[in-house]
Amino acid sequence: MSQPLDISYLPFAKLLGIELVEAGPDRVVATLAVAKELCTIPDILHGGAIMSLADTAGAVATVLNLTGGATTTTVESKTNFLAPVPLGDIATATCEPFHKGGRLMVWQTKITRGDGRLCAVVTQSQMVLEPRKKA
Repeated sequence: MSQPLDISYLPFAKLLGIELVEAGPDRVVATLAVAKELCTIPDILHGGAIMSLADTAGAVATVLNLTGGATTTTVESKTNFLAPVPLGDIATATCEPFHKGGRLMVWQTKITRGDGRLCAVVTQSQMVLEPRKKA
């Protein structure tokens, strides 16, 4: 596997241990090692950690499509949890676009575990925020 990409500009993702392994305008792949601190009982990855992994991937994907100093914020996120990700495993997020518009981008992120099983599907909407004009 190649070296992870720099996420130092995403302090929360860094705190969780999220690593970006691929980042392009139409596909972002990120991973998260399932540590005890990220688990609920009985030793499975917490749903909030799964959602944070997906949100990070969707935000990075949106940023890679922005122009002219625009920024972004998540305005909606929906998660379907399908299977657990156990302690010691690696959760992998693969994020691809549903829609890339000038004001709104919609992404689907599939979360899989080490054995390839689909564990969650996240659909999120990212608003494109144009820079404010100075008065």
